[in-house]
Amino acid sequence: MTLKVLERERGDWAVLQVSGEMDLVTSPAVRQHVHDAVADGRRSLVLDLGEVRFCDSSGVGVLIAARRLMRSCQGRLRLILPAQGAVEGSHVNRVLAALGVRRLFEVYPDLDSATTEAADPLSA
Repeated sequence: MTLKVLERERGDWAVLQVSGEMDLVTSPAVRQHVHDAVADGRRSLVLDLGEVRFCDSSGVGVLIAARRLMRSCQGRLRLILPAQGAVEGSHVNRVLAALGVRRLFEVYPDLDSATTEAADPLSA
């Protein structure tokens, strides 16, 4: 399976809906989309990862780099990692938790809560 990234806007938020596999070959595309959003002046970014079926260390590295980039420009990064996404549960959520880096991210279950200012992130 390949990687697909759909871009859209929701209010002040740029939303990148990612589906497929984030690995050594495909992860640079996600990184480029994040950089393009920042270059376009976007400072509020949501990465919807609910349909990512596989994520290796390269994908995790891209997520950590995106967090670092958004923080460096006083931006905001939120992840959508639904408990029951990608058929049998969010693969990315399990990978981030297993690596102990899940707590670094503001995680939401869906697009509505991720783009609502008053919504609280899910606990790690």
